[in-house]
Amino acid sequence: MLQAMHHVLVETKGNGLTEITSEVNRWLAKQKVETGLLTLYCRHTSASLLVQENADPDVREDLLTFFERIAPEGKGLYVHDTEGLDDMPAHIRAALTQVQLSIPVEAHHLVLGTWQGIYVFEHRAAPHRRDIVLHLIGE
Repeated sequence: MLQAMHHVLVETKGNGLTEITSEVNRWLAKQKVETGLLTLYCRHTSASLLVQENADPDVREDLLTFFERIAPEGKGLYVHDTEGLDDMPAHIRAALTQVQLSIPVEAHHLVLGTWQGIYVFEHRAAPHRRDIVLHLIGE
């Protein structure tokens, strides 16, 4: 059984989805694992990971609109506002999504659907640098 780890540093532009599929695929192509499992882990509490459609940008826009509606920003809405009005809504959005993904690897490739991509979902208004840990195991 082989294992490999890698960190992908993602510069976000603020609230939104940043696709990292290509970067993950480039790293995966250099590994010696033909069949296995890739785990991605977001080391933050105000950002998350998604596998989502990468063909139509309207999907990403609708996701942002939906999360703004269910976890709105606003003065007096939350007790926790130490880092700004977007802080607690960001934590709620991260709690409703996921910080870890597991994707099978087959024939040295991620087993993703035709229109699927891997995204870092930034929940804060300001740009951030997000650390995504990749852990590959297989043979």
